[in-house]
Amino acid sequence: MEKKLRELLENAKTEIDLADSMDILESTRVKYLGKKGELTQILRGMGSLSPEERPVVGKVANEVRETIQVLIENAKAAIRDRALERQLESEVIDITMPGKEIELGNKHPLTQSFDELKNIFIGMGFKIAEGPEVETVYYNFDALNAPANHPSRDMSDTFYINDDIVLRTQTSPVQVRAMEKMKPPIRIISPGRCFRNDTPDATHSPMFHQLEGLVIDKGITLGDLKGTLEVFVKAFLGENTKIKFRPHYFPFTEPSAEVDASCFKCGGVGCNFCKGSGWIELLGAGMVHPNVLRNGGIDPEEYGGFAFGMGIDRLTMLKYGIDDIRLFFENDMRFLKQF
Repeated sequence: MEKKLRELLENAKTEIDLADSMDILESTRVKYLGKKGELTQILRGMGSLSPEERPVVGKVANEVRETIQVLIENAKAAIRDRALERQLESEVIDITMPGKEIELGNKHPLTQSFDELKNIFIGMGFKIAEGPEVETVYYNFDALNAPANHPSRDMSDTFYINDDIVLRTQTSPVQVRAMEKMKPPIRIISPGRCFRNDTPDATHSPMFHQLEGLVIDKGITLGDLKGTLEVFVKAFLGENTKIKFRPHYFPFTEPSAEVDASCFKCGGVGCNFCKGSGWIELLGAGMVHPNVLRNGGIDPEEYGGFAFGMGIDRLTMLKYGIDDIRLFFENDMRFLKQF
């Protein structure tokens, strides 16, 4: 029996030396050391041995088992080392080759306009105020003096979550919230996203961006509004830009005005950009309606103020000569790289 064990060991050594994969080594291990392996078959014959022979054969059997196990582990390590060498050879990097150019992104044109507008108004002493994009009907309409039959409250114009909750159609609700929390004097701008139920086309988008401003203090006049907007327009569109007011109606201001800027392409002479008029419609503004002041907890007999609102998308389109608002949201790198 001892001779059979020695022969088994020699046969196992030969097969292990020839093995060139983990699968073959595992098959060899099972063949010789498995529950039904050759070593087990030989040891089943130990019952026929004398008591003196059994310890000797048992010792040899253990040596054979341990030797085969060590040989298999060594063979596995050698196979892993060869595989690693092949991998390293196949993944050689030529460090003398030029590296891949890392393409850095840049600010979206709307973000550029946001930052520029914020800097202009912060420079005039305004603070930034923010509010929720999912707003109550009260703050979005009622507190802003919008009557129940106002067209903007129709479901065809506004995204309603339920009867009392909407996606804000303007950033004006931030003004009411600011008046409730702050004491005059108040000087804030409220930039952010707004939503209206518009079908996307070259000049309309269901999501767009606004910046609104609010000033509340004693002795505020229409002249303060005009002066503030003149400073803004000259800083954003150019030092030679002029503005003019046209009477208009907004439920939250009285008096109200549409504000036009002289065409910065032709200097007011008239061109295709301004459709020959020399002027470009820019924003809406006016003196804060007394009802809005009351809704914000401010006494209109003691304080007055002005408000203005502008579409950042529209201003960006005007400034850079962009003719389709949808370009802002399509993430086309050919478009974005121009800015």
